[in-house]
Amino acid sequence: MLYQIYEAHRSLMEPFADFAQAASKLYSNPLSPFGQHPFAQRLSAGYDLLYRLGKDYEKPAFNISTLSVDDHDVVVHEIVEVDKPFCELRRFKRFTDDPATLKKLKEQPAVLVVAPLSGHYATLLRDTVRSMLHDHKVYITDWKNARMVPLEDGEFHLDDYVNYVQEFIRHVQREYGNCHVISVCQPTVPVLAAVSLMASRGEPTPLTMTMMGGPIDARKSPTAVNNLAMNKSYEWFENNVIYRVPTSFPGAGRRVYPGFLQHSGFVAMNPDRHLSSHYDYFKHLIAGDDASAEAHRHFYDEYNAVLDMDADYYLETIRTVFQEFSLVNGNWDVLSAEGELERVRPEDITTTAHLTVEGELDDISGSGQTEAAHGLCTGVPKSRQKHIEVKGAGHYGIFSGRRWRDVVYPQVRDFIAQFNTPAAAGKRRVATAAARKTGASARASTKTARAAKR
Repeated sequence: MLYQIYEAHRSLMEPFADFAQAASKLYSNPLSPFGQHPFAQRLSAGYDLLYRLGKDYEKPAFNISTLSVDDHDVVVHEIVEVDKPFCELRRFKRFTDDPATLKKLKEQPAVLVVAPLSGHYATLLRDTVRSMLHDHKVYITDWKNARMVPLEDGEFHLDDYVNYVQEFIRHVQREYGNCHVISVCQPTVPVLAAVSLMASRGEPTPLTMTMMGGPIDARKSPTAVNNLAMNKSYEWFENNVIYRVPTSFPGAGRRVYPGFLQHSGFVAMNPDRHLSSHYDYFKHLIAGDDASAEAHRHFYDEYNAVLDMDADYYLETIRTVFQEFSLVNGNWDVLSAEGELERVRPEDITTTAHLTVEGELDDISGSGQTEAAHGLCTGVPKSRQKHIEVKGAGHYGIFSGRRWRDVVYPQVRDFIAQFNTPAAAGKRRVATAAARKTGASARASTKTARAAKR
């Protein structure tokens, strides 16, 4: 019922938001009679703020159409290479007329960026993608809004997320022979699970895996986000935050964790900061500081655009990652696309180099949560592992903004380049052949363990 009330309120506010937008333009236009009012600038700023507070925020575009490589213009075209019910694998294909630049682009490593499915769209990683495109072939998981997915397309579980990631890795590997994987925030856990399962089966695994600001072990330095998930029962979440999609959307009747609830949680974490940001925006408009006002719009156009998550996926993530800590406890079983239960065994990974990145001031994934991945992947030599703590960076600062571009990205780029050599690929093939011998026994052990659990 709450979802229906929210939609009714949103529909009611829509004409008022449109009126506020029109009034703002009237008072800001010097040729309009309203623009001659002595308080025109203040009235325009006030109406503009009302419009932005009341408007509906749709999914933003990546808007990465061109970039410069070695002082040559490169055109970027988005292509959906794999279309799944709940996700699109999107490729940013680069084009140039300069032969030397084209040759360089073709030789660059392929990177799969796994975006978070935790309330915001994949466009939150726009800055990440833009930076990566200078030195890599880039793919990204573009998750769909669950309210737009019809019921006949089936359910979506945490297991399905892990299976999607495996399918996408295989797709990129088929194209280029190998790939590198980057996961930001929430997907660090399912990505580590996906690579672990591939290693246990003896499949080729990515050359490198970069995990940034994710809850690998949410018990370490728990944040407000962790505490909420750990202190409330599974039943509390199911009864209080899960609602059915209204009839006005293609996914009518689907059980979801609505995006507007997630957004309320985001804002509630730092209400004073958001209040002050909106007031500063109002002052920037009055002062005619267009650059600062546009920066505010750019941030909140992204921040306020949220999506619904399928209830099964959301609830299983709460239980698996934040309540039972199944990954670090070594008792996580994933249902494969073939219907087999498989135990997640990070220790089976032997050749995929690991890089973990944490922000010193991260208030979503606390200190040590991501670094914990190194302790789980005991089969990877220490020489192939690296950890970075970014001083002065919060959660978003490790993948977006100045610290990402100046501090984090150069180290991520160099780490990928370090293990993108033919020698590294050869070592991986040898280890993969050895892992195939143990893959069958690992799966048999999983079945036995699951049967005993039942």
